[in-house]
Amino acid sequence: MKTNAVRLLDNLKIEYELREYEVDPDDLTAETVAKKIDFPIDQVFKTLVVRGDKTGVCLGVVPGSMSLDLKSLAKLSGNSDIKVVPLKEVEGLTGYIRGGVTALACKKPYPVYADETITLYDKVSISAGVRGTQILISPNDYIKAVNATIGDICKSDS
Repeated sequence: MKTNAVRLLDNLKIEYELREYEVDPDDLTAETVAKKIDFPIDQVFKTLVVRGDKTGVCLGVVPGSMSLDLKSLAKLSGNSDIKVVPLKEVEGLTGYIRGGVTALACKKPYPVYADETITLYDKVSISAGVRGTQILISPNDYIKAVNATIGDICKSDS
């Protein structure tokens, strides 16, 4: 399936692999996706849509085993406060539905902040812009594609 995210990578001549899986609409967690694509959870990155009080909408990209640290992201992005965007607004802002949000080829070019751990791996998994398909890509190519700013924006769930 050619999504906007995949088309972007093709246009940039970036190598990637697509990995499809069966979607359970009642369980869209990164942990479930990692199991279904047989990929380590720390290498499956999820994209969260947030809104800062000064800069507006931005995207936080963190490992599936972690939570977005809103205070750290606020500081990194130049905001005093940052909140997760309500789910009902996500598709209108990004063009993607929950479980399919990616920083690649959003409706608008939002700032993207990826956790620095993304650079620890040869390959990471990100949503292809649709539920049921993940993109396996080198972190450097992903960063190039989204023109991301790297920072430490996650905290342990444990």
